[in-house]
Amino acid sequence: MSIWRRKSLAILMSEASEDEKGLKRTLSSRALVAMGIGAIIGAGLFSLTGIAAADHAGPAVTLSFVLAAVGCAFAGLCYAEFASMIPVAGSAYTYSYATMGEFIAWIIGWDLVLEYALGAATVGVSWGAYLNKLFAHFGIMLPPEFTNAPAEGGIINLPAIFIVCILSLLLIRGTKESAFVNNILVVVKVIVVVVFIILGWQHINPDFHVPYIPEFVPAHIDPVTGEKVGEFGGMSGIAAGAGLVFFAFIGFDAVSTAAQEAKDPQKGMPVGILGSLLVCTVLYVLFSYVMTGLVPYTAFKGDASPAATAFAVTGYSFLQMGLIVAILAGYTSVILVMLMGQSRVFYSMSKDGLLPRFFGDIHSKFRTPWKTNIFFMFFVSIFAGFVPIKDLGHMVSIGTLFAFALVCLGILIMRKKMPDAPRSFRVPLVPFVPIAGIVVCLYLMYSLPSESWLRLLGWMGLGVLIYFVYGKSRSKLNKTE
Repeated sequence: MSIWRRKSLAILMSEASEDEKGLKRTLSSRALVAMGIGAIIGAGLFSLTGIAAADHAGPAVTLSFVLAAVGCAFAGLCYAEFASMIPVAGSAYTYSYATMGEFIAWIIGWDLVLEYALGAATVGVSWGAYLNKLFAHFGIMLPPEFTNAPAEGGIINLPAIFIVCILSLLLIRGTKESAFVNNILVVVKVIVVVVFIILGWQHINPDFHVPYIPEFVPAHIDPVTGEKVGEFGGMSGIAAGAGLVFFAFIGFDAVSTAAQEAKDPQKGMPVGILGSLLVCTVLYVLFSYVMTGLVPYTAFKGDASPAATAFAVTGYSFLQMGLIVAILAGYTSVILVMLMGQSRVFYSMSKDGLLPRFFGDIHSKFRTPWKTNIFFMFFVSIFAGFVPIKDLGHMVSIGTLFAFALVCLGILIMRKKMPDAPRSFRVPLVPFVPIAGIVVCLYLMYSLPSESWLRLLGWMGLGVLIYFVYGKSRSKLNKTE
């Protein structure tokens, strides 16, 4: 009855084998890379780049992206080893079950709701805002009371709820079909990002990149507004910018939740995780370099759509519409992958007996966890429709960083306890890489507001209560002992 009981690799591998009633293996390595890109490229690229440049790093926001990518790479390498070694749905939850025991696995599974479900809600709100911009282009004005949360002066955010419901129903239809739609969305937004880089490069003003790393200004209180101003310039400003744009990389880990639906998970998982992270890093650095070269970085202060502001100076006004469409496509694919990731985590927890059997039911025709998809369609819709985006963002970041840190810790434990277990991919430079990943994640968690910590503790407290009241006694692993 120990809460620290671990699930053996033999049990996990037996669960990974496909049977008539299990999840269907339909995803190729290419589809997994596209899934990762789909989850990553979204709000971070199109909105946070300008904020990070104006408030912290200046033109050196490119280096902020590199620094954030390095931090993600540490965690990404750890995810890749686990995903190739334990190709089972559930991501960090499953890995924790094998290394740190059932209680920690429950904690991380419960924590992932903050990343996937609330992440989908957060992006859903942004999707609705850009849909309004698209409609406004055609002279269509949606009533503000139906496009904003109550705290923002509205009644309900119907566009955000609409996109969550449509994508949830698509996921029920099938993983292969969802991956096909995601591939189209990825192609659209990558094309527009590349076009932005190519066309914008011709209009770069080198003077806007001088000095490339602005002089350091410590955090202080603005004498005019009375608001706290964060660190700007120097290496500290670059690091502060990295903490902000880290949100732009959230999502690559969602690839690992689809391990049980990959055709060749031992090969495909590392390729999908690391490949998507590499592609997105290159695009981010080039995009931010062009953007800060088109207009002075000070112009992005308080700008909610900095990419559109920068591109306006090129004179290619016909592409403004394309940019909005790309952003909508980007947001759509992010929501799709987040919803898929969430349903697979709860599917795994249900199969282990830690959650009701309801979450583990597979559709007889589509072979997807359809009841879980329906549950989170309503759960995410509530947050997307009624909670302001500013209250969601920090919860997503702290939940994600917590998961990353535990996965890195899991590699250290697994290497010590099971050094000879078969691995098609191995993290290099152990223990440096996982330790560095833990340090980076904890540092970025420390930089988040205290309110985020209080909400995390409250959510985790609720999770612990549910585990001891329900999950502990119903655990299937407990019944086999």
